[in-house]
Order: sequence, then structure tokens, then C-alpha cells
Amino acid sequence: MISKKTKYAINALVYLAKEGKGTEPIQISKISESENIPRKFLEAILLDLKNAGMLSSRKGKTGGYYLHKTPEEINIADVMRLFDGPIALLPCVTHMYYERCEECKDEATCGIRSVFFDVRNETVNMLKQATLAEIMSRTKKLEKTKIKK
Repeated sequence: MISKKTKYAINALVYLAKEGKGTEPIQISKISESENIPRKFLEAILLDLKNAGMLSSRKGKTGGYYLHKTPEEINIADVMRLFDGPIALLPCVTHMYYERCEECKDEATCGIRSVFFDVRNETVNMLKQATLAEIMSRTKKLEKTKIKK
């Protein structure tokens, strides 16, 4: 399960992509109110996203946060890793946070590791394809389907 922090980050990013068209700064208070995210929590999240190179900010009266990358370049795998760490279910199959399992006799012949390595690869591939652009596209399709019913 993803953390609330990750979920809030995704919601804020989608909001910025949609409402700010990616390049127009949006004030924290507006994002917080619209997405129902506690302001102090959101400030920390946006700063982490900025430090990770996903957002930029502008100070002043017309300031706020905006996307530093395009919606097609920001994927859920990167957001999840930023806030929740490894995506893999076992430490021996993580890409960026590898740790050998204490009870493992031989990683090369471990069937358990092999299964969870495949699960990690499929999961990461799906999350990398799940960009902000993809999320917005799916939302539009779902809204159209809902209207038709």
C-alpha cells in the first residue's frame, strides 16, 4: 500500500498538470483546498518534489509551484520511490535499495527471489508507464463513461 504522503504527492502533481497547464504557478493554499491536503503537509511534499526536479517554484504575489517536467515525463514509479522508498516486496530484488536476504543460501538459484524479481519488474514497468499524462487521460475517459451511463 502506498503512503498518504505519496497519494497526496500524486494528487498535487495531477492538479498542477491539469490546472496550471504545467507551467503556470499555483499557490499552495489553492492546491491544499482543492485536493483536501493539509497545508503544512503539502508544503513539505512540494519541497521534496522540487528538490527531486519534478517541480519548480516562483516567489511573490503571483508565485507558487509548477511542473518542471512535462506530464509525460513524471511517472508514478519515481514519485513512489521518492516518498516510500523501494517498490519491490523483497530487499534482494530492489533496483536502488538492494540488500541481501539473511536466510538466502544462493540468490542465483533462489526460486522465491526469481518470482519476486518478476513481480517487481512488472510492477515497476506499469508504474513507469503511469505518467501524469496517462492519469489525466484515464480520468477523462472515465468521466465520459460515467456521463454516458
